Amino acid sequence: MDYLIGVDMGTTSTKAVLFDKAGHVITSANKGYNLYRDAPDMAEEDLDEIFEAFSDAIREVVRFDRDANILAVSFSSAMHSLIAFDGDWNPLTRVITWADTRAVKYTEELKANGLGAEIYAHTGTPIHPMAPLSKLLWLKNEHADIYNKAEHYLGIKEYIFHRLFGANKMDISIASGTGMFNIFDLDWDKQALEVTGVSREQMPTPVDPYTMETEMLEEYSALLGLPKDTPFVYGAGDGPLSNLGVNAVQPGVAAVTIGTSGAIRVVTDAPKIDPKGRTFTYALDKDHWVVGGPVNNGGDVFRWVRNNLFDSEKSTASLLNMDSYDLITEIASQVPAGANGLLFHPYLGGERAPIWDANARGSFFGLTHSHTRAHMARSVLEGIIFNIYMVELALEEVVGDLKSIQATGGFVRSALWRQMLADIFEQSVTVPEAFESGALAATVMAQKALGLVDSLEVIGDMVGEANTYEPNPENYTVYRELAPIFIRLSRQLQTEYKNIADFQRSHTK
Repeated sequence: MDYLIGVDMGTTSTKAVLFDKAGHVITSANKGYNLYRDAPDMAEEDLDEIFEAFSDAIREVVRFDRDANILAVSFSSAMHSLIAFDGDWNPLTRVITWADTRAVKYTEELKANGLGAEIYAHTGTPIHPMAPLSKLLWLKNEHADIYNKAEHYLGIKEYIFHRLFGANKMDISIASGTGMFNIFDLDWDKQALEVTGVSREQMPTPVDPYTMETEMLEEYSALLGLPKDTPFVYGAGDGPLSNLGVNAVQPGVAAVTIGTSGAIRVVTDAPKIDPKGRTFTYALDKDHWVVGGPVNNGGDVFRWVRNNLFDSEKSTASLLNMDSYDLITEIASQVPAGANGLLFHPYLGGERAPIWDANARGSFFGLTHSHTRAHMARSVLEGIIFNIYMVELALEEVVGDLKSIQATGGFVRSALWRQMLADIFEQSVTVPEAFESGALAATVMAQKALGLVDSLEVIGDMVGEANTYEPNPENYTVYRELAPIFIRLSRQLQTEYKNIADFQRSHTK
């Protein structure tokens, strides 16, 4: 039987999903790896751990049907990663991920001298430490030994392709998130190259997302259990593919994703730049551009709540044979909307959109004697949604009013969170049946690359049934009062974020 494999390379795990041509999930395998935070603001991954996870996941799904004919393997990948290599392709760094904010100093300099705004106007990538643009400046200024030896730069997915095929290419979707790629010329940006001091030859060759590699090295063909001529399609970034994966590709249809991090995005037919520099513009392909904003703080903040405020509930959940997150959500649901006036700004890992401030820090506001852990749990869940709502307000200034929301990510499994999203946004929220949206979208791109389909719109027949959640008037009237306070407070606190972040850096051992 004919199958396709969608590979979803994330920040802490890689998943391989086996699909039939109709988009039905046959089986999947998810393999994790460490995110190293050995120093303040560091967030790195180990190349060998990533490759092992990728290999193990592929082998597991391939073994499901030893008679399977794998038509192609296609990729969805986390964006903004950077790896430096010497001239012999020996790695000089680990994977420096999007979550690494050690380049904050050089990001602030770009913003202050005006070069950042100029480069953003060409590249569509907001000026932030997440982007390889800032990371390269950090390497140049603080790790000259690495910078001077580096002859090649790749990201996490490009490393896999280089190892399997010896390739040195990057699809334009991933490239459009580097801060180094001109989204209007579809080539490396001259000004970004000049500012970083990196040559065009040090960067991979930009290619169309439908580009395929078909001559796998023999050792890896044997390792993965795939014929060496199996097509590997480059695919695209995880953000753009998430829109495609939930069929949010029509004008005004937004995709909201909350996993470890989160985002809200809308597809347009041409690049659109925000004059205020708040939104990104990334390619899905040459004809589809995804405009939106990413947030650092999503499910990872909920994990912090579980580990630090509800640690004892882990054992309770085990006794009840239920997930500890579900138990905490149930506790939070006993508290009314608005958590009796307790607000939480979820900036535990700095923040990208809407404030683009790596120094941002989290805070509870409005605590009184009457508040309990349950109120705190609910305010954290609401704070994550409030923050994405702030991004939506900026997004509408760029692309116009939103008509509907398609929701995906781990949070959609929670009825409370789904309803919060509908209530705070005052929009109908649709949750497609297909949970493996990124991997599914990658296989649709593969089918287009192979000539099996003519249009990406066939995914509309693959996402399955959908459930829709309507806003509750009792709740959204409360959120209407709280949202302006949340927004004003986030702006007022920004004046002190750098001061407290500098204090923490100097006193953290």
